[in-house]
Amino acid sequence: MASPDHPPARVIAHRGASAWLPEHTLEAFARAIADGADAIEPDLVMSGDGALVVRHENELSDTTDVATRPAFAARRYRRQVDGEWREGWFSEDFTLAELRTLRARERLPGLRPTANDGRFALPTFEDVLALAAAESARLGRDIAVVPELKHPSHFAALGLDMVPALLRVLSTDAYARRAPMLVQCFEPETLRRLRAALPRDGRVRLLQLVGASPVFASLLSPEALRGVAGYADALGLPAAMLPLAPGVEGQRSALVDAARSAGLAVYLYTFRPENYFLPEALRSGDGPAARHPAGSVREIRTYLPTGIAGFFTDDPAIGREAVDGMA
Repeated sequence: MASPDHPPARVIAHRGASAWLPEHTLEAFARAIADGADAIEPDLVMSGDGALVVRHENELSDTTDVATRPAFAARRYRRQVDGEWREGWFSEDFTLAELRTLRARERLPGLRPTANDGRFALPTFEDVLALAAAESARLGRDIAVVPELKHPSHFAALGLDMVPALLRVLSTDAYARRAPMLVQCFEPETLRRLRAALPRDGRVRLLQLVGASPVFASLLSPEALRGVAGYADALGLPAAMLPLAPGVEGQRSALVDAARSAGLAVYLYTFRPENYFLPEALRSGDGPAARHPAGSVREIRTYLPTGIAGFFTDDPAIGREAVDGMA
């Protein structure tokens, strides 16, 4: 339950209202804000000329129409990114001007609407900040921005360092200089570099993302969490890492308690409304692609009593309902 000492969990729009519109488009972010999101999350990759472009991955074929563009056919490569081989078209092989000619498409066409494929452009980080600024002024409330740096070591090896690029935007963009900001990354060293460069005034906070793979287990002991708190303000966990019974409210989590004791706020990812993503006990009797908002609300409310500071959702309207109904 919310209280003066523990405010309601923040609803973070995961790549925008991505359950409805192609992810990481200005249109998806605008809908997320209209649906009640407290914050929007743009993932950042880099163009070959150093721009911070809003995409989940540097490989572009899953979320854009690049594969249909004859002019770019020769730029299909097989490349290793963070130890994993990928084949396709990579953001670092394009200028920002070239990337702006591409159009977004639905990443999950078997589960989500594709009617808007080809309609929306790829924004930059500055474009998203401009949208957040305009919407904040219109609504009279600040929209927080929660950027994630994707593959910073990969880009750095190519001579494209994301840290100074991000710091430059944070220091020059008018909204970024005053807006609540929570910067995420899976790579501890990147967050340490940011911590050393950023003022500790509490406005720009840092979030250490943790994946479900064993490589992250070393970050989760009580002693390790105190170490994380030395360079980060928050911890981002997959909801599945908390072994809670789905749909049962009032449960606690030892991991959340340990992180909070170390001084880390905890954020969970990612809640999605389709049956395919819901725990079996919370699905409707329809097919995998069917939306089940009531099941998604129940799933989110499973985790709210653990004391999380916020959560990422593909459908912010459902997240808003889940939080407001428990106030």
